[in-house]
Amino acid sequence: MTSSSGTGNVLAQLIAQGAAAGADMATLRAIAEEAGELGATRAITRLGLSDDAASRDLAELRELLTAWRDAKRSAWKAFAGWAAALFLALMAVKLGFGEWVN
Repeated sequence: MTSSSGTGNVLAQLIAQGAAAGADMATLRAIAEEAGELGATRAITRLGLSDDAASRDLAELRELLTAWRDAKRSAWKAFAGWAAALFLALMAVKLGFGEWVN
């Protein structure tokens, strides 16, 4: 598997080779653009995102991820609140204010 920069280098070399062989740059760029679009379409199809419901599915996944992040943030805030209250209660007992805690 090649990296994207390696693929870009190969594409640049092929365009240069085509230009040297007589093809004009506009044609070569159009070929490269079509090849990119074909590759993107194949990737989207392989991921199962080529049907009409895909955009709705992605929107729902984004909503679910947002809800998960909100729940996680709320849980951490609740934990921090409980930890702070526990710390203050322990400090009050340690400093002799235990009867105030009751």
